[in-house]
Amino acid sequence: MRCACCTTVPVQVLKAINYKVPQKRERLILVGIRKDINVKYSYPKPHNKIYNLSDALKKGELYDKNVPKSEGSKYPDHKKEVLDLVPPKGYWRDLPVEIQKDFMGKSFYLGGGKTGIARRIGWDEPCLTLTCSPAQKQTERCHPDETRPFTVREYARIQTFPDDWKFMGSISQQYKQIGNAVPCNLGQEVGYSIIKFLNDYYSLSNPK
Repeated sequence: MRCACCTTVPVQVLKAINYKVPQKRERLILVGIRKDINVKYSYPKPHNKIYNLSDALKKGELYDKNVPKSEGSKYPDHKKEVLDLVPPKGYWRDLPVEIQKDFMGKSFYLGGGKTGIARRIGWDEPCLTLTCSPAQKQTERCHPDETRPFTVREYARIQTFPDDWKFMGSISQQYKQIGNAVPCNLGQEVGYSIIKFLNDYYSLSNPK
């Protein structure tokens, strides 16, 4: 339900990779402004550089050290045997056909690319959208070098959380907290755009 006292800025879907987030993730952002405020709000402008998984997990522009060690989920033995065969930046279509059929089941015969299934991320690409369960069937996000899901701290890095940010509860609950979050760098950029709007409004309301 729309508030009668507000007008809604045109809804916009922002791509996280355009805002210093090493992840292909999209979020719909909606901003409401009081109807009596005659100041234009502008969504944050995209950055020019796209960051990749290496930027997330290794020392560089985004972080001043390699990702800290932490606990993480594991693949069942059968899935690990399958993902051992997938190269970096590969997915289920890189498997031998008989293994494809066994792993995919009925999905093998359906249309669509399903490129997120049995997916091993490459160091030189942004990660696919993180889910709340890193070992969930058909949403694998495998580490480039090791056949395992990303750890909790790796998950957090990909979502651009600071290393000192603490997550509570069981490992599965921590993954869920991170997976449900808006990437921090994207949220920061939206926050800056709102601050700019408020500053513009203040300047208009308090002319010198």
